[in-house]
Amino acid sequence: MADTPPRTGSPTIHDADLIIVGGGPAGCAAARMAASVGMRSILVEPDRLCRNLYRIPALNNVLGGYTSGPELADSIVAELKSTALCHLELGRHVTELHAGKDHVTVTVDTGARLTARYVVVATGVGPLQPRDIAWITAPDGLTLPPLWQAGADDAEGRTLLVLGGDRPIGTFLRANPTTDTRLLVAYPESDAYKIEEIREDAGVVLLPVEHLTLSWREDAPVSAEVMGRNGERQTITADAAYLSIGNAPTAPPGDLVRGADGYCPPTEQHPRVIVAGDLRSARFQRIMTALGSGSEAALHAYYATRDLLAEG
Repeated sequence: MADTPPRTGSPTIHDADLIIVGGGPAGCAAARMAASVGMRSILVEPDRLCRNLYRIPALNNVLGGYTSGPELADSIVAELKSTALCHLELGRHVTELHAGKDHVTVTVDTGARLTARYVVVATGVGPLQPRDIAWITAPDGLTLPPLWQAGADDAEGRTLLVLGGDRPIGTFLRANPTTDTRLLVAYPESDAYKIEEIREDAGVVLLPVEHLTLSWREDAPVSAEVMGRNGERQTITADAAYLSIGNAPTAPPGDLVRGADGYCPPTEQHPRVIVAGDLRSARFQRIMTALGSGSEAALHAYYATRDLLAEG
């Protein structure tokens, strides 16, 4: 794409009507909706489209009859790649986002600068590690895999310690309904609302904790000292440990307003910056809400552009 400033004239010609940063469900939905109302978009994504969907083995909360993440992802990717009004910039990182009075400029890692009247930022979130969490003490440098990486062979007949009560636990259980696995789920009070769907599962032992200290040796079972919310302490052991402690926002650098938790509240952004999908909040991280959020973001840009042109 162009690496020069936008051409001058009246009206100003930009590289696209809309720039979309992030190629997950929200970003893809924004691009598809933009095309449906005649808007040209550029979608910038450092990886493959819908990369996280490909990691979800089982779905039960999306429309369309899709039962797995890869099945849904393949459908979204095929449709988007056939959308003529969307130009894909895959394998590119955004290094700067600048919102000006009458346009936005997005700089990518090649040095190219892309301009449009509006930008939709839908970069989502990335996984946290024990070192990022105040209620966990773990050996320096320890990196654990997220629970979604555990397959049936990793779980069969074993006891797994799961750190955190985030929702991928439910996905794991749905994907492995016949696996003889015992999950010890240690979670803080802030995760209490997330574990409702697994509370009655016979293979789950819930451990509400105030703090957990993890011991780790490559050649030994996992051991952890748990301090409960009533101050009682106990030592638990497991065959392996996995993470379900959530994610952190991955907003690009530049003109984005971030809250204390790192998320980007939509109502606090520059008028030309529209935040969509998981980047908005930790509470509404669902595939369906991401799709709707991305579609709404594109329509927001569409109607705002029409209003500007009418005023001009």
